[in-house]
Amino acid sequence: MTDRLKPGDPAPEFTLPTDDGGTLSLTDLRGRKVILYAYPAAMTPGCTKQACDFRDSLASLQSAGYEVVGLSPDKPAKLAKFRDRDAITFPLVADEDKAVLTAYGAYGEKQMYGRTVTGVIRSTFVVDEEGRIEHAFYNVKATGHVAKLRRDLGLD
Repeated sequence: MTDRLKPGDPAPEFTLPTDDGGTLSLTDLRGRKVILYAYPAAMTPGCTKQACDFRDSLASLQSAGYEVVGLSPDKPAKLAKFRDRDAITFPLVADEDKAVLTAYGAYGEKQMYGRTVTGVIRSTFVVDEEGRIEHAFYNVKATGHVAKLRRDLGLD
């Protein structure tokens, strides 16, 4: 099991390929608050619901000073299909070797249908302007998570 991040920890740095063929580094977003959410697989029902919830809340999150980035082990080409199919309007980054997911404690053993499996642990991290973890939420639900996050951040 990988270590879980706590508020005040430095957010692990990364530079990853994106859905649009570029790359995105956490340092590119320094000076802004970042909501980095880790999800298991693009184009699956739960992950689609969660991405669409973030998409639908993006304007209000951005007006409150937050940038949203989705993180999964999918290939950039699959992320591009996901973006196009569901009109995702924020960056999706590909962590194919799962090194970043592991660094964030979002890859490891989890319970699925009563069995212990190894995979992506659906998680959300709020990174402050200096690159430190402000909040780390693990084992979040795909449905209703964005609304709960908004409440936790004092936006609703």
